[in-house]
Amino acid sequence: MWNKLIDFVSYNATDPIQFNSPIFLIFLTVALVGYPLVFKKVKLRTTYLLLFSLFFFYKTSGVFLLLLLGTAYVNFIIGSLIYKHREEAKGFLILSIIWNLGTLSFFKYTNYLIVGFNSVCGSEVNLLNIVFPAGISFFTFQTMSYTIDIYRKKLKPVKSFLDFAFFVSFFPQLVAGPIVRASYFLPQINKKKSVTQLEVTSSIMRIFNGLFKKVIIADFLALNYIQSVFSNPTGFSGTANLIAVYAYAIKIYCDFSAYSDMAIGIAKLFGFDLPENFNLPYKASSVKDFWNRWHISLSTWLRDYLYIPLGGNRRGNTYLNLMITMVLGGLWHVRPNAFWTYIVWGSLHGLALIIHRMWSQTKLSELLNTNFLLKLFYKPFAWLMTFNFVCLTWVFFRANSIQSAWEMLSAIFTNIQVNQLLGWSQEFTVIGIFLAVAYLFHFLPTRWDNLIVKPFSKLGIVGTALLVSFILISLAEFKRIEPYIHQQLSTEVEEADSAPKYKVQQFEYYKF
Repeated sequence: MWNKLIDFVSYNATDPIQFNSPIFLIFLTVALVGYPLVFKKVKLRTTYLLLFSLFFFYKTSGVFLLLLLGTAYVNFIIGSLIYKHREEAKGFLILSIIWNLGTLSFFKYTNYLIVGFNSVCGSEVNLLNIVFPAGISFFTFQTMSYTIDIYRKKLKPVKSFLDFAFFVSFFPQLVAGPIVRASYFLPQINKKKSVTQLEVTSSIMRIFNGLFKKVIIADFLALNYIQSVFSNPTGFSGTANLIAVYAYAIKIYCDFSAYSDMAIGIAKLFGFDLPENFNLPYKASSVKDFWNRWHISLSTWLRDYLYIPLGGNRRGNTYLNLMITMVLGGLWHVRPNAFWTYIVWGSLHGLALIIHRMWSQTKLSELLNTNFLLKLFYKPFAWLMTFNFVCLTWVFFRANSIQSAWEMLSAIFTNIQVNQLLGWSQEFTVIGIFLAVAYLFHFLPTRWDNLIVKPFSKLGIVGTALLVSFILISLAEFKRIEPYIHQQLSTEVEEADSAPKYKVQQFEYYKF
C-alpha cells in the first residue's frame, strides 16, 4: 500500500504521467472529487488547482518544475516593470525575450549548434547531456504573450503571482497545448464558476473523443503500420508508402487534436474555457485555409507576435515575412534528434503560402472564386491539391532524415502501380478499415456532434459514470491487442546517424 502511494507521488523519468495513462485517471479523479469543496472560493480554488498543476508537471519533468516556476516568476516581475517604467519598457521586454527564447533555445537547439560548429570548424566539442523538459515550447510562448501584450498596452499586469503561476501551469494544457494567452485566461481566474449537466456530459464526451483518436486511431496506425514504413521506405511499394503518408496525416491530426480535445474537456470540468485549436483542417481548400484550421493557437500566435511585427502585409517584403514565419514555425516544432526535416517542412509551407498569396491577387483566382459554375469545379480541385500537398509535406515532418524523406517520396512518384493497391488491401485490410473510419469521422458534418452529445446529457450522474467506466474498460482492453505486424516494428522512431543525442522526458505527444 505504502509502496504504491510512494510510487504515485514520486517522479519516474521512465514513466511520466500521460493523459492516456491509468495514473492520470487517478490524478484527475482525486482533483475532481475535492474540487466542490473549493469551487466557490476564488483564492482557495486557485491555490488548489495550482498545487495539482505543479504536482502534474513534477510527474512529467521532475526537477524542471523549478524551471517552470522560475520562468513564471521572471515574467511576472518583468511584466510589472514594463507597466511601471514605460520609458525603459523596451529594455525590460528584451530581457523577457532573452530569458524565454534563451531557455527554449538551450534545451532544443544547443546540441544542433554544437554539431554545426564542429562540422564548420572541424572541432570535436562534446555534445551536452541535455534533458528536454515537457511543455517548454508551450509555456514559453504563453509567458512571452504576457509581457509582449503588456508592452503593447493591451494588458495590465496581474497583481498576484499565485494567479500568474496558475495561468502558466494549469495542467490540462500545460504540456501539449493549446497555447493560451494571458489576455484570454487571466480574466477567468476570478470569475464565478458554474458547470451545467450538459457541459459536464459534453466535456466527458470530448475527453473520450480525444482518447478515442489517440488510443484507437493514432496509436494503432503508428504501431501497426506507419512506423514500419517510415523506418524502411525502400522496403515497401510506392502504393504502401503513399498510404503510409495518408495514414500519418490522419494519425498526426488525431494525436495533436486529441490532446487539445482532452485539455479543453478537462478544463471545462473545472469551469475554465480553453480556445479551440483544430477545426477539421483536412477540409481546407488552400494552404492559408489549412493554417486557419490547424493548431490555431500556434498559427495565430505566430501571426500576432512574429508575422505582424515583421511587417505583415503592410510594409517590407510580405513574401519574406511569410517565409521567415513558417521557417521559425518549423523550428518551433523541432524534436530531439531531428532538425533539418522540420526546416524543410516549414519552408515548403512558407513557399506554398507565398504562391497562394500571389495566385489570390490574380483576376483568374477572383473569377474562379466568384463565378458559381466555375466554383463548383474549382473548389474540389483546390481541396484535392491542398490535401495532397499537406500530406506530402508531412513526410519531412515525420522522416528521420532528409535522405529518408527523399527515399519515401521517390518511391511514391516512381514506384506506384494500380495492381499494388489490391495486394495492399488484402495484406493490410484492418489498416484500410481504420483509415476509412478515421477519415469518415473527420469529414462528417460538425452538427452531428450535437446529435451524439444531447442524448447522453440525459443520463444523469450515475449514467454518465457508467458510460465513463465502459469506455475506460474498452480502451484498456483495446490497448492489450498485439500488433499484427509487430515483427517489423520499432517502438521508437529511429534516430538519424548524425543527429545529436538527447535524453527526452515528455509526453507521447512528441513521439511521432
